[in-house]
Amino acid sequence: MKTPKPPGEAPRYGRGTGIPNPIDVHVGKRVRMRRLFLGMNQETLANALGLTFQQVQKYEGGANRVSASRLSAMADILGVPISFFFSDLQADGATQTPQEQESRERMERPETIELIRLYYTIPDVNVRQQFLEMVKAVAAAAKRKD
Repeated sequence: MKTPKPPGEAPRYGRGTGIPNPIDVHVGKRVRMRRLFLGMNQETLANALGLTFQQVQKYEGGANRVSASRLSAMADILGVPISFFFSDLQADGATQTPQEQESRERMERPETIELIRLYYTIPDVNVRQQFLEMVKAVAAAAKRKD
């Protein structure tokens, strides 16, 4: 349960602070990640929602909060349950270790998402497995070089 802030203390984020709520930022990142994974651009998502692509940009950046009804529509369009947008959310007050933060940032990079998306377009399971083994071998060789 969230503890109430003491009277007179300025909010750390939210309306009037210029700092988006971390939950809104997290949800926006998850929207962006899923959209990119599907190979969908912001304009396509915006059109499906009846919005401008600029509004989708604001949602993805956490600048604008996504309403429950709009989040439900996004989940339908992106083919995920609503809970997808809240997965990996840190517990209230919890902080990530530098390693956790780095790992999360790597997974959110466009090239990572594109690699995963393209990997799953390879129809032959054996070819996918061979590709995975090749990537593992290259990574291991690079690690040995360091």
